[in-house]
Amino acid sequence: MRSGEAGRHDVLHRAVPPIGWAEIEFEEGYRRARLVTLAALGIMFVSSVAMPVIGIGVEQRLTRQLLGAVGIAAFSAGLGWALVDEFRPGLSYRRRHLSSSALLGAAIVSVPLVGPLGAESGRWESWAWLGAALIGAVPLLVRGVPAASAAVVLTVAVSAAVGWANGGAVVEYVLITAGIGASLALINGLQIGLWRLVVQARDGQDALARLAVSEERLRFARDVHDLLGHDLSVIALKAELAKRLAPIDAERSGEQAAEIQRLATSALAQVRQTVHGYRAVDLRDQISAVEQVLRSAGVRCVVRLPDRDLPAEASHLVPVLREAVTNVLRHSRAARCTIDVDTPPEQVRMVVTNDGVVHAAPDRYSGGLRGLSDRLAEVDGTVSVDAQAGTFTLTARVPVPA
Repeated sequence: MRSGEAGRHDVLHRAVPPIGWAEIEFEEGYRRARLVTLAALGIMFVSSVAMPVIGIGVEQRLTRQLLGAVGIAAFSAGLGWALVDEFRPGLSYRRRHLSSSALLGAAIVSVPLVGPLGAESGRWESWAWLGAALIGAVPLLVRGVPAASAAVVLTVAVSAAVGWANGGAVVEYVLITAGIGASLALINGLQIGLWRLVVQARDGQDALARLAVSEERLRFARDVHDLLGHDLSVIALKAELAKRLAPIDAERSGEQAAEIQRLATSALAQVRQTVHGYRAVDLRDQISAVEQVLRSAGVRCVVRLPDRDLPAEASHLVPVLREAVTNVLRHSRAARCTIDVDTPPEQVRMVVTNDGVVHAAPDRYSGGLRGLSDRLAEVDGTVSVDAQAGTFTLTARVPVPA
């Protein structure tokens, strides 16, 4: 990860209480959607391009076989390049235009090379299948109904011309190019449309994250301004007064300097307190976030919280909550999860229970919690787990000074 990206993720981590496993799940789903869509389109295009290859076997002239193979290879290379570029995130418009132009050039070159292939000896409409593949790629390469319509009409016209040049088989060429091409374009259009929706969802998630960071920066800037604005103004005035008094009244100048020191120390303490509160993650907010995600994953979530405010020490339980919910989603088939938080004398206790445990073995779940246990030990907290009868229970405790 580059330093800029690392800094961005660090700011996000501080500004928005993150659910790391949710971000990971989204990225994994994004990659899966990309691979599935790419594979589906690839199989479809390979199948349509494979049909002209039959013309090589039907054709008896060696020269036409070689030229036809070159034309099919060029068209396939151009189509593959354009297909891969469509699924490369962040690719520039210039690069996409280059790959589309390469496919167009390959299609033009294929007309004289593939057009005569198999036409005389076997009556095989080789180029008509390439034309169908080209129409099938229209949703991939062309945006807008007018441009797409023009591309389809032009391709069908070229196919009709090739059919006429090959002995008048215009109807067969047009039917293959238009009929098969329309079917491919419809199926490919649906696949590409769904893929672009996934891309938009990812872009929207990034935009929301950037917006949240911007809002949090503004809030923090306002807090710092409110804290320091008055004190710094007073310090500036007293510093000016101390400067004027120094030549004529050293005692009063010293008093002003002492007051400046006191104000600076007080302002520094307030800033440290604000920064500490800014970095702390509220346990109630985090529970609300994970509750929504669990329910969206089909897990019934029951939350029990005390009516009164939780002590500041409850923030130490946030990493434990994240790890516990990660285990619920990744290592169980849970249908129900309960999160109980209470405040017994001199401690905060959180109990997370879920069903759907496939193997009742605490070690399977406790691996990621060992590091959390060590972290809680720094504040004299504890983490314990119990798995039995298909139920997993995690209990974490943090002491609260009396």
